[in-house]
Amino acid sequence: MPRASLLAIALMTLTVLASPGDTAPARTPAPTVVTLDTAQGRIVIQLAASDAPRTCANFVKLARSGFYDGTTFHRVVEGFMIQGGDPGSKDGDPFNDGDGGPGYTVPAEIRLPHRRGSVAMARLPDSVNPRRDSNGSQFFICVADREDLDRGGYTVFGKVVSGMEVVDAIVALGRGKDVIRSSMGANPAALALIRKVTVETRPARAPAR
Repeated sequence: MPRASLLAIALMTLTVLASPGDTAPARTPAPTVVTLDTAQGRIVIQLAASDAPRTCANFVKLARSGFYDGTTFHRVVEGFMIQGGDPGSKDGDPFNDGDGGPGYTVPAEIRLPHRRGSVAMARLPDSVNPRRDSNGSQFFICVADREDLDRGGYTVFGKVVSGMEVVDAIVALGRGKDVIRSSMGANPAALALIRKVTVETRPARAPAR
């Protein structure tokens, strides 16, 4: 075959290999990790943005704005969960905790199961919230596997990857003799303070047990 023909074939081959449609796949972004610096220690949460993108985006937005700094885990229930994220818990009055939020709800993204270490959004019951929209800021961390909640439907948007011993310590605060209790659970108030929340990206980790 003439040399010119060989050069032409080589150039055509290079053109095909370099075509825009054959670019390398985009690198998967590192997962978003949120660290809660609490009065009992640090809790690290890996967000599940692929399963609950709107919920995760809202949580990150609030965290970066300082919304959660100074709030508390105002409700703890042994064998169930610890709940926080109410801006009303900043005022030192435990009797108004549990009713607050940023003034909006987030559409439900109910996909993931409720396991020990799962992080989910709180919400109003189906009787007044048939779409199961989430509270705009309040969230809870499961302290045990709760398959029964899978049927009820809450938006799980992350998992604890470090600090489950801190979660256990917070839920245990409910046993204190001076802790305020109601039919909804115990309120450890400042003992369960969330001092600061930070957001960063890190390599993926297995859930903490």
